Amino acid sequence: MMIDKDATIEITAFDWVPDFARGYVRDLRPRWACEELGLGYRERLISAVRRPEWYFGEQPWGQVPHLRDGDIHLFESGATLVHLAERAGRLLPAGGQGRADVLSWLFAAFNSVEPLLMELGTVTLFAAGEAWAEARKPGLLTAIGQKLDRLEAALGERDWIAGDFSIADIAMVSALRGGGPELLAGHARLAAYRDRGTARPAFQAALAAQLAALDIGEAA
Repeated sequence: MMIDKDATIEITAFDWVPDFARGYVRDLRPRWACEELGLGYRERLISAVRRPEWYFGEQPWGQVPHLRDGDIHLFESGATLVHLAERAGRLLPAGGQGRADVLSWLFAAFNSVEPLLMELGTVTLFAAGEAWAEARKPGLLTAIGQKLDRLEAALGERDWIAGDFSIADIAMVSALRGGGPELLAGHARLAAYRDRGTARPAFQAALAAQLAALDIGEAA
């Protein structure tokens, strides 16, 4: 575990979330990157229920993560991944097509894959049973299936989406986890890809750190 109270990198995370969100809050992404890169970080925990007013000056919507690295402040998990990879000189090629591939798939995870899966969560969880959600569900599932078909074809027989393991995989595996375990039942190669990512020791360490922080908040 790379948590170090004296580290220059600080990751802001929540101290409590409902059970369904435990292990899925997006501070998991920079935590995972720090674990992969061997970068120590400290935590700054805030309430998800009563988000401090001052925090909106750092993250306009009060979301997590926010990352501070010395005098540098960033929000949005994709931005934190790029910063950490560039800081360490790993998980993001310095230039050429390799860098272009990683950045393309990083943005694809957050812009092309994750939004549909987030919408699925809305219609099946937050708006379950509502007429509009039931009407939306068939078309949404079709769109997700088509998106996953194309993603699986692009992955092919590779272990990782852009060649070697990279921040694009942290992004894509994180996005695919959000759809629930049944989502990839018809996409065996994507399921194996997701499982390879979550089996990595760095992911497991990041997950344990997030859950430990949430346990502290729950007990408070």
